[in-house]
Amino acid sequence: MGRGKIEIKRIENSTNRQVTYSKRRTGILKKAGELNVLCDAEVSLIMISNTGKLTDFFSPNITPKAFFDKYQHVSGVDLWESHYVRLQDTLMQLKETNTRLRREIGERVGGDLSGLSLTDLRALELDLQSSAKIVRKRLYKLISTQTDTFKKKVRNLEEINANLVHEYEERVEEAYEIANHEAMSALELANAGSHMFAFRLQPSQPNLHDDGGGYGLHDLRLG
Repeated sequence: MGRGKIEIKRIENSTNRQVTYSKRRTGILKKAGELNVLCDAEVSLIMISNTGKLTDFFSPNITPKAFFDKYQHVSGVDLWESHYVRLQDTLMQLKETNTRLRREIGERVGGDLSGLSLTDLRALELDLQSSAKIVRKRLYKLISTQTDTFKKKVRNLEEINANLVHEYEERVEEAYEIANHEAMSALELANAGSHMFAFRLQPSQPNLHDDGGGYGLHDLRLG
């Protein structure tokens, strides 16, 4: 039983439409490759789906640029002329803008003002005054910001200095207390030594001394 004829119209179902595109795209690419091999034809094929996906095919023996150049030569159609014209128009606009900006910059730095009328000179003066106000405002803001930054740095340095002074004073006081403690310890040691060497000298024969004789010393203390 043969296949029925398919009516050529847009497939409304998006899923069926995508499936059909995928199948037929594969078939067309296969036919393009066969045509290139069997007939030695230079084939170019470009397809863009409704989702914006690009599929292309060029004969292996020719580059895309060479193919389009050959197409222009054979068909007599210049594919790049409109694009070249647009580029030329854009270039002319950029040149005019550049010339105008250079002239305005020259006027603002006091260049050639001979071509300006009284109205133009007055407008230029107002523009310069407005620009000067903006620059001055920016300058004051920058100075204020830098001043605040420097003030913060000064406060930080003062705080660091105060901490260092406090730490120094604590160390000096601690060293002073240690020195006093060591001095007292040395004095106490000296006094203890004097007591260690103190002794009493008693006569070895008590009957040899009387009220007016003998050693005359009952206590002899070395201190």
